[in-house]
Amino acid sequence: MTKLATFTDAKGTRLGAVLEDGRMLDLAAAGLAQSDMLALIEAGPAALAAARALAANPPAAAILSAGGWTLLAPIPRPRRNVFCVGRNYMDHVAEGDRTRGITNSELPKYPQFFTKAPDTVIAHEDWVPAHTGVTQWLDYEVELAAIIGKEGANIAKEDALSHVFGWTIGNDITGRELQRRYGQWFKGKSLDRSCPLGPWIIPTEELDALNTGIRLFINGEKRQDSHTSKMIFDVKEIIHQLSLGFTLKPGDVIITGTPEGVGYAMQPPQTLKPGDVIEAEIDGIGRLRNVVKEG
Repeated sequence: MTKLATFTDAKGTRLGAVLEDGRMLDLAAAGLAQSDMLALIEAGPAALAAARALAANPPAAAILSAGGWTLLAPIPRPRRNVFCVGRNYMDHVAEGDRTRGITNSELPKYPQFFTKAPDTVIAHEDWVPAHTGVTQWLDYEVELAAIIGKEGANIAKEDALSHVFGWTIGNDITGRELQRRYGQWFKGKSLDRSCPLGPWIIPTEELDALNTGIRLFINGEKRQDSHTSKMIFDVKEIIHQLSLGFTLKPGDVIITGTPEGVGYAMQPPQTLKPGDVIEAEIDGIGRLRNVVKEG
């Protein structure tokens, strides 16, 4: 499994591949022409093949020991807003409806799109503010993230996966009452540091991300446990619908909805608090860990 990462150390920020033993391969030092993730994505399939080959047979001189570097988000600051899909698992639709007294849930007819500001993105092991005084209903949402690799508009569903560079994990941290107060979701979804992303990108062809397990833990307690095959609109349909009359570009990030088990729908509701450890997990990718801090 190729784990493409962005990392930083005393020499600065650059592109790497996390090896199976936890060490980091400095891809630039190994001879790769591209120095950052966006450049690698934009360079196309040949560059990705070169990076994968280096990760499979890493030159010893370019390997960095564990502990001397820090992971950043794979794309530390996307060039555009992070594209998001709401209410994309039936059981999550149902639990949300229950909190509003709705007993007969209906499936959305089309994907429900919104965005998060690009500078909400933070890394694995980075911290999430509790936003005390701004929201009393801070919540989590584990999501599969698709990274666009090839530009396209009006993309046919059967061609959609050819536009995906790879997969990572997103956590759509949300201020629930803000989400509803303002009549649309951007404000409640774009709090500072509210989009943990990572820890790395798995190339598209190395994972059947449309058919894999997805879950989330708070302080070791499993809160969400589902499967990406349960999406109402799968990744292919999401890309098709989002691209209608709208050009998707290399490096765009799409998070694809969360399953049931969010905190606000629990009985009693469980909001995020300072000290909480959030671990978002997708089989075949790994685990994205963040801690809530006062702020």
